[in-house]
Amino acid sequence: MKDRSISTASTPAITRRSQSQKRDLKSRMAIEPPSNYQKYGVPFYVAAWAPDVRKSQPRDQDDDDDDQSKAPTETESAQSHPNQNHVVLAGGGGEGRSGVPNAILVAQFDPASVSLSHQPVAKLDTGSDLPYRMAVHPGGDGLICSFPNSCRWFEWDEESGEDPKLGLKQSDRVLDQLVDVGQQLALAFNKEGSVLAAGGEDGKLRVFKWPGMEIILNEAPAHTTVKQLDFSPDGKFLVSLGSSGPGRVWDITSSTVAASLPPEKDEVFCACRFSLISDGNYILYIADKSGSIVTWNTTTWKRIGSKTIARDIICAFDVSADGKLLACGTTQGDLVIVNSTRMQIQKVVKKAHLGFVTALSFSRDSRALASASLDSSARVSTLEDEKKTGLK
Repeated sequence: MKDRSISTASTPAITRRSQSQKRDLKSRMAIEPPSNYQKYGVPFYVAAWAPDVRKSQPRDQDDDDDDQSKAPTETESAQSHPNQNHVVLAGGGGEGRSGVPNAILVAQFDPASVSLSHQPVAKLDTGSDLPYRMAVHPGGDGLICSFPNSCRWFEWDEESGEDPKLGLKQSDRVLDQLVDVGQQLALAFNKEGSVLAAGGEDGKLRVFKWPGMEIILNEAPAHTTVKQLDFSPDGKFLVSLGSSGPGRVWDITSSTVAASLPPEKDEVFCACRFSLISDGNYILYIADKSGSIVTWNTTTWKRIGSKTIARDIICAFDVSADGKLLACGTTQGDLVIVNSTRMQIQKVVKKAHLGFVTALSFSRDSRALASASLDSSARVSTLEDEKKTGLK
């Protein structure tokens, strides 16, 4: 009887310990972030993928003869050229003595392990000036950042060696046309990198030839405040959005307004992206803050339709380079991935960030999505074979 009483009494204790251990394990799993998520101590406003900026390497004559047989696969190319897997992030605490730095960071993403570097591979302090908006030159020339009163040009700084690292340095070049112009809230290059557009807090829209900075368009005011800009894939058109009211389509060749894109009912347009479609033409997506995406015909500039995607406010938006996926970031920190063909939600990553999502950027091969937040976090979600395995 004694032995049975001991056994009976010990069983609940063992069960309680087992349940406690399970709770501890779940707690540790909840606290430990995934490898594709990192916090870098800087509240982020922008994120973008670095282009391939490899320094040219001399080749032997024998290599030329074997080019066809030794052509690398896409996977081999990504692994051998690590610059293709760098994410550029910018932000900070602004002016004052908050103790939060203002900086431009470069983080490395490893697609094999689906992980972001624990620390930035490069960090450029910008002093008391907050880098608020950014546009990366598609040809690898560098990047432009907007600060409270001017824009600055930065160049890539690649270290040589067996394990080269990608860095940034402020260029000696001064963009005179964008000095003392006030805060620029939108920056964009066209696909070829031959035209730069800048939209100001004062509502002024400036479009320049790059790199000469000859003025193409100087419109004041284009909107009360210019919040978003995007070029069409062929570079013929530029779409601009303000803080409210209709979007506008600009013909770059004639420097005139080609169309007005009016909102309906209580719509407030917050983001715009052109996208290629299967027949080689392109369409325009405009995200509405309330959670819907509006599609526009780019020949007639008429509205095709609208689809509600998120219940929460959309605060970031992007379209993959192949046009197959749309991504929305919400004020709740969620990521919503949408199949563009059916305009149906393909995946939702709940609480991808603890704060609201400030920036989204698809990689050039459309296989990954970088996201950033004011909670100082960055994340890279893989998209390859997403239908089979789910978004990481």
